[in-house]
Amino acid sequence: MIAHRFQRIPLLVVLLVTTPALLSTPVAAAAQIAATSAASAGDPAAAPFVQSLADAAFAVLRDKSLSKTASRNKFRTMLQQNVALEDIGNRLIRRHRTSITPAQSGAYQAALPEFVLNAYADRLYDYSDASVKTIRSISRGPYTDVFTRVTRPGAQPVDAVWQIKKAANGRYMVNNLTVSGINLSLTQEADFNAYVQKNGFDALVTFLKSANSKSAATRVPGQ
Repeated sequence: MIAHRFQRIPLLVVLLVTTPALLSTPVAAAAQIAATSAASAGDPAAAPFVQSLADAAFAVLRDKSLSKTASRNKFRTMLQQNVALEDIGNRLIRRHRTSITPAQSGAYQAALPEFVLNAYADRLYDYSDASVKTIRSISRGPYTDVFTRVTRPGAQPVDAVWQIKKAANGRYMVNNLTVSGINLSLTQEADFNAYVQKNGFDALVTFLKSANSKSAATRVPGQ
């Protein structure tokens, strides 16, 4: 159960098309889109950032010249450069941050990005025919929410809201994702809390590391 739930961690646009439980209910997010018509559009650079990121992700999927190893490396770079992994990771364990040591926090943050990558890398190629279109954006405090629609031939469209922030270095980063009205960070935080309460924080870190090691062991060199 915990392995399945970890796969809802916010990542890139590919998260939208690899979460089957969320594909059937775009109505809630569509209502959100309709309700924002009179709101401030927020940072004008946020929507182009999301569109560019989505286009880049799907370009990797469609590039037949890339081996799986090369594709993974590209996705790893995109993840590190465009997703606020440290902020997201801290938010997922915020209930426990005052009770863990810096070493525990560091081990968790070190294991999380590779786990996210492993959770999706081998599944992405089934969704190379999907596309993302930005619809509108609104200001929400220090963030800009970018509304998008993901379409795939023969499948129902999925509406999603990307929460974008501008980092201190001027880069735009994905800070959260809401799909069909479901806030992925809040949902994942609840899963993390339940796991830590039952097994302890060190067990969570061990699980991430173990999953990463198993994934590396099963990959075929050169692919």
